[in-house]
Amino acid sequence: MFDIREFIDDLARSVAFLSRIHMPQRHFVGFDGRLSRAVRAFPLAGILIVLPAAALVSVFSAIGASPLFTAFTAIAVQALITGALHEDGLGDTADGLGGGRTRESALIIMKDSRIGSYGAVALILSFGLRSSALAAVIPLLSPSGAGLLVLAVAAISRTAMVWHWSKLPPARRDGVAASAGEPDATAANVALGLGIVSAALLLLLSGAPLLAVVLAIAASAATVAAFHPIVDGKIGGYTGDTIGATQQLTEIAVLAALALTV
Repeated sequence: MFDIREFIDDLARSVAFLSRIHMPQRHFVGFDGRLSRAVRAFPLAGILIVLPAAALVSVFSAIGASPLFTAFTAIAVQALITGALHEDGLGDTADGLGGGRTRESALIIMKDSRIGSYGAVALILSFGLRSSALAAVIPLLSPSGAGLLVLAVAAISRTAMVWHWSKLPPARRDGVAASAGEPDATAANVALGLGIVSAALLLLLSGAPLLAVVLAIAASAATVAAFHPIVDGKIGGYTGDTIGATQQLTEIAVLAALALTV
C-alpha cells in the first residue's frame, strides 16, 4: 500500500542526497543511510532541486536577457545547489575510464580528488554543450515554457541515474553509492515510470512539439543504454561517480535533442 508520509520522507532524503539543500531532521528519524527505496523519489527530487534555476530562466526570459547568459547562469545555479556533485562524478569518470588501463587503475584514478586532462575536457564540454543547447531552445518557448523545460530535463536525468544504478553491480564495496544500497526493483520501476511521465507532461506543457518530447526521452534511454556496457566493461559496475556522470550525459543528450527539434 502506498504511504504518502513514507514517500515524503523518501523525497526529503533524495533531495538531501542529491544536493546541498538542508531538509528537516524529522524526515531522517530511524534512517540508516540506505536509499534502496528512496530512489523512487529521485525524479521529483530533481524537479525540486532545479526549481530555482527554472524560475531564473523564466524571469530572465521574460525581461529579454540574452539566452546564452540565461542558460549559463541557470546551469551555474544548479551546480551551486548540488555542490557540483554530478559534475564531479563526470570529471572523475572521464579521468578513470580515459586514463585507467586496468580496472584497478581506473578505480584508483576515479577516487583521486585531483582532476586530469580527460576530466577537464569532459567538464568543459558538459558546460558548453548544455549551455548552448538550452540557449538555442529558450527563445523558441514562452518564459514559463522555458522554465518547465528545465524542470523536465531535471526529472529525466535523475531518472537515468536510478536506471544506471539499478542495472549494474557495485564496482567496489566501500564507495558512497555502494553503502547507500542498491535500488529496490520496485522503487527503480516507480522512478522510471514517474520520471518518464513527469518529464513528458512538463515538456508538453512547455510548448515543445510531440516529436521533440519523444526524441528527448529516447535520447535519455539511448544514452544510458550506451553508457552501461562502457562502464561495465571497464570497471565491472557502478560507482557514485558513474551515477553522477549518467546524470550529466543524459542532460546533455536530452538538451541536444530538444535544441534540434523544438
